[in-house]
Amino acid sequence: MISPPSTPAQAEPFRQEPFQPGPPQAGPPQAGPPQPQDPFQQGAPQPPQPQAPQGPGTWTATIGPDREYFMAMMQRSGPEASGLNLPAYSPEQQRPLVGNQISIGRRRHSTGDTPDIDLSVPPEDPGVSHQHAVLVQQPDGSWAVVDQNSTNGTTVNGGEEPIQPFVPVPLHDGDQVHVGAWTTITIRRD
Repeated sequence: MISPPSTPAQAEPFRQEPFQPGPPQAGPPQAGPPQPQDPFQQGAPQPPQPQAPQGPGTWTATIGPDREYFMAMMQRSGPEASGLNLPAYSPEQQRPLVGNQISIGRRRHSTGDTPDIDLSVPPEDPGVSHQHAVLVQQPDGSWAVVDQNSTNGTTVNGGEEPIQPFVPVPLHDGDQVHVGAWTTITIRRD
């Protein structure tokens, strides 16, 4: 019941700002109007702030095969990659990023260890290590990727050079993490 009244109150100051910006700048805005307007101006940038781990902003990972990444990998790889084929069909998966870290890799059948993002499910990406990388939540609520000294490395946003092992690389809304032969994990803030 408190939320609906606050929404109309926010709309009214925004309507008043366009009418008062020219004349009040000389002196009146410093006395009375700036106090209510300043909180509303600060309120507008607050929703997109990546520093808020709580509230409506949640992070998700979309996982799936990426033809462009696969073709780039094939051009950089040696003859051992000649037998690899991009899966004909593999639906994208979406996973919420919950907790402090999300492991990326392939299930180890001998021990039963299963990563949070398991890329051993059909079609299995053969270029992914068992413990390939980890997504780590940062203090401000954003995420970073850390390669776990994987065999084939981890790249970000189509980069040709793999990131350094054990060095966190900050991620932003829409960034892409590439692992294995064809898998791309797109990080999104909702």
